[in-house]
Amino acid sequence: MTAAAAEWGADESGLIVGYLFRQDGEPQPIDSGTAASLMQGLRDPQTGPHASASGEFAWLHFNLAHSGALRWLRRWSGASAGFFDAVEGKLRSTRVERDDESLVAVLNDVHFDFSFEPSEISTLWISVDSRLIITARHQPLRSVDQLRTRIRAGESIRSTVELLERLLRAQADVLVEIVRTVSLRVDDVEDDLLAAKAAAKRVRLGAMRRLLVRLQRLLAPEPASLFRLLQHPPAWMAELDAQELRGASEEFSAVLSDMGSLQERIKLLQEEVAAAVNEENSKSLWVLTVVTVMALPINILAGLFGMNVGGVPLAGDPWGFWIIVAVVITFTAVAALLTFKRHDR
Repeated sequence: MTAAAAEWGADESGLIVGYLFRQDGEPQPIDSGTAASLMQGLRDPQTGPHASASGEFAWLHFNLAHSGALRWLRRWSGASAGFFDAVEGKLRSTRVERDDESLVAVLNDVHFDFSFEPSEISTLWISVDSRLIITARHQPLRSVDQLRTRIRAGESIRSTVELLERLLRAQADVLVEIVRTVSLRVDDVEDDLLAAKAAAKRVRLGAMRRLLVRLQRLLAPEPASLFRLLQHPPAWMAELDAQELRGASEEFSAVLSDMGSLQERIKLLQEEVAAAVNEENSKSLWVLTVVTVMALPINILAGLFGMNVGGVPLAGDPWGFWIIVAVVITFTAVAALLTFKRHDR
């Protein structure tokens, strides 16, 4: 398999993209066969052909929907047991944790063809040590695709931790884009609300709020887990890498704060929409009540005079019809007057 094929599509092991990074050159695309042959040197820099001073490391990105991906990872990657436990576990909350001398990260990102549906959020699992970073997912994700595009364009990366930090910032950029797009949609709903067109926007507000709630629920633990990691980093993590991770954590906190504020704004708009709908319902109920009250006298008299029994008053009076009409009008006017006075109060 050629390096170009490894860059664009998954091979027989489920590898989507692989790169070998060197300090003295551009990132080199590699396939799963090359990665397997390099693995021993990356894992054992003292005895292997890749010395620590070279600063050489690899990035392998896998498609877990491929049946051979986990099998290849267990055989060749040397990733920690915590990484495989995270992949096979049910906990999807975003976090970055230390597992002995390696890092295990769980990130949540939107699908590549994201259409602002709460179900279009998937998980990215990451294993990081000083020589190798492994990422794995079930669905195509935007943050990974953005990072791959930058690397393909020649962007250099210093270490595995810096690549993890780039993934975190790419994910934060995607979230910022989502927050901005949702803000624009909320602005449109707010304009329609001011123009008395709010009823048709209730479903859109609910969908946007569900999306933000799901994103915030999955992402909220991430800053706290990064903080715990930075208190006790692995020995191989450089101080500069720790500072960059801290900056990524602060950026995430800012994005989560913006998401919380946007949720509160949507909640207030939903309350305004509900109030507008209740007001419309009250007006409709008021009209129905007025019609019912004003029609009550004529219905009562029509029912009484419509009984085919003897003794119906005014039956032989030539002015009987007009007398009954006057009585009905009088009672209807009195009922309407009383109803409108009560409404005014």
